[in-house]
Amino acid sequence: MKKMEKALSDDGYVVINQGYPSTRHSIPELAAQALPTALARCPKQGDVHFVTHSMGGILLRQYLSTHSLPRLGRTVMLGPPNQGSEVVDRLGQWAPFRWVNGPAGAQMGTTPDSLPIQLGPVDFPLGVIAGSQTINFLLSAMLPGPNDGKVTVERTKVAGMHDHLVLPVTHPFMMRNVRVIEQVRFFLETGRFNTSL
Repeated sequence: MKKMEKALSDDGYVVINQGYPSTRHSIPELAAQALPTALARCPKQGDVHFVTHSMGGILLRQYLSTHSLPRLGRTVMLGPPNQGSEVVDRLGQWAPFRWVNGPAGAQMGTTPDSLPIQLGPVDFPLGVIAGSQTINFLLSAMLPGPNDGKVTVERTKVAGMHDHLVLPVTHPFMMRNVRVIEQVRFFLETGRFNTSL
């Protein structure tokens, strides 16, 4: 997220680029660790905006399901598995998958009891950017419809979102894409994406 961080810093935002040990804990545990740490580093005045990638969006939804954030501004999620991923349905019980992706990754399926689906609709200003290109053709073969190599375009959507945009970018590199960065900037400023960019 370094390129995104620099672009937003150049725009005058105070950027907290919060990492988390994505393969070591469950989604609720990660949310309980990462979000309070990041929020404690935010300025005490003004709106708090979020830009998340992949699982980061699910951490935010998990946190907001049990916490209120009165200063919550706008959020952009990049490639979020808001409705899970069929990749987890196919490989989630496979030991090497669990070793690589950890407990949180195993919670990202598409069944009714999967964590992302249980979180329900969002009630905050949210824009979602989905990718439609892949460099992982093996995983893409498991995904029905356009996808970014990890998540289908359709499964990035969530009820309550304000805007949704599909760009020809891949899951692991979308946050470094110039067009993605420009759309993030535009949404944080206006609450919508710019379809003319």
